[in-house]
Amino acid sequence: MKQVLLPGVAAVLLAAAFIAARPFHTGEPLSKPSAAGYKIGDEATDFKLKNVDGNFVSLSGYKTAKGFIVIFTCNECPYAKAYEDRIIALDKKYKPEGYPVIAINPSDPVIQPSDAFSLMQKRARDKGFTFPYLVDEGQAVYPQYGALRTPHVFVLQKEDGRNIVKYIGAIDNNHEDADDASEKYVENAVNALLSNKKVPLETTVAVGCGIKPRG
Repeated sequence: MKQVLLPGVAAVLLAAAFIAARPFHTGEPLSKPSAAGYKIGDEATDFKLKNVDGNFVSLSGYKTAKGFIVIFTCNECPYAKAYEDRIIALDKKYKPEGYPVIAINPSDPVIQPSDAFSLMQKRARDKGFTFPYLVDEGQAVYPQYGALRTPHVFVLQKEDGRNIVKYIGAIDNNHEDADDASEKYVENAVNALLSNKKVPLETTVAVGCGIKPRG
């Protein structure tokens, strides 16, 4: 006897087959960055965003910097919070070497009230941020970079007055425990640049909370 699937059942089975066929990213390095936003070797345009201290920050304001560690992060994402101490450590280690951290919050506070500017100020004070914590007002900057998650890192190097993208991805390969991270992607990238060497691994998967655009 021939079986006939109801339309709803057929749709469920089709969706399940589609999900099963999709690749599952486990945090292993990607061979290529996301199709949207910057790629390795692209020039990152400057921005002018408000810091938690009320002042505006731009890349061009860092006259003596050799490059930047630009990190898209936020207040309440558990992945972002897990990396905060590591982000502070990166800034303390590499700012004196010419690669300061610049953190940008891409979240829309209408969608994520916990990322309101006043709460960003509180988070920066409570954690003792040593770096600018900027608000991407109107969500204008993160799509240019192609940031997908918090945290998502873009290491830039100054070359003839241009900010060239040299690394895109995660901070390291263990968001749960810094001591168990066997690959420190950002440190490896910046160390290579400081030694005038090629970045050993240019792109990795950013693991974190998805950035939600308004509308």
